[in-house]
Amino acid sequence: MYKLNHHIVLGVAFGAAMSMLPVASATEFSIDREDSGDIAIHIDGELFTRYVTTDTVTNKCYFWPVIGPGGALMTRAYPMQDVAGEKQDHPHHRSVCFGLQDAGGFNTWHERLTFTKNGKVDEKKEATLGRQVHTKVVKAKASGDSATLIVECDNVTPDGDVYMRQTRTVNFYVADNGSRVMDIEIVLMGVKDGITVVGKKDSGLTVRVAHSMCVDAELGGRIVNSSGDEDGNAWGKRVPWVDFNGPVDGQTMGVAILNHPDSFRHPTPWHVRTYGLFTANPFALKEVAGENDHGDFELARSQSILLKHRLIFHGGDEKKAQIAEAWQAYSK
Repeated sequence: MYKLNHHIVLGVAFGAAMSMLPVASATEFSIDREDSGDIAIHIDGELFTRYVTTDTVTNKCYFWPVIGPGGALMTRAYPMQDVAGEKQDHPHHRSVCFGLQDAGGFNTWHERLTFTKNGKVDEKKEATLGRQVHTKVVKAKASGDSATLIVECDNVTPDGDVYMRQTRTVNFYVADNGSRVMDIEIVLMGVKDGITVVGKKDSGLTVRVAHSMCVDAELGGRIVNSSGDEDGNAWGKRVPWVDFNGPVDGQTMGVAILNHPDSFRHPTPWHVRTYGLFTANPFALKEVAGENDHGDFELARSQSILLKHRLIFHGGDEKKAQIAEAWQAYSK
């Protein structure tokens, strides 16, 4: 079991982050708190994505929908919405989200729907569920060609006790090539005297890609990582970036996730599946990466770790979108 003996703080200026990728200047961002309480990010008056905090069915906060270049829906709609032809498995894979299968003994990856079959809930499994409770909007500001959202949420037990706090910083912009970018930094901070984060397979920052993009849909979807491993061979590898691309509305689109060198346990292992799951999981060193150590670690009170990624929603495959070059710029 790892012991964390350092405190990682959030401190990368947005201006420095933006200088790592050419930014388009002919776009206008806006960010609004909707009547529901959710937060919508618009580009030139059109919805880009929405940060959902008010969904009472789930136990997590998430981004949905995510609309890519040309209006393509980049993530699966299920379970938020029923769409004909979509694969309806794993209801806890909510578009763009983050969860931990076992932290402090509680699970924010799975949810009540996961443990429901034929209308009946497995109460024993349900009792293991924690919740992510949105608590604060620290900053929500659009400034011309970019927008920034900083929010806090607490991981709580079924009884409402806080055991972990998350600060999520997301910077949004459009690259010169039209790619839509989300720079996501998540700081996990211990609240109790000490909790164990267990190295489980189902943990991490997740994108559930559009169903038509999946390899298993057999429409031309593919997974490729920075080492050239493709499809099923990309699972479990520790590499700086992975791209998932394929057809969406008749054109090739893709989602890349870049893992920054400052991120916890870079390069991260990738829990990426041909059916559409796309997760950066630095926690499961044994279950995902196949290493000898499970990767469990203790997170003490006021101690934190930083997870730092760039999500690029792009047209074309990884070569057309120049993901290798984007990684080089991001890493510097």
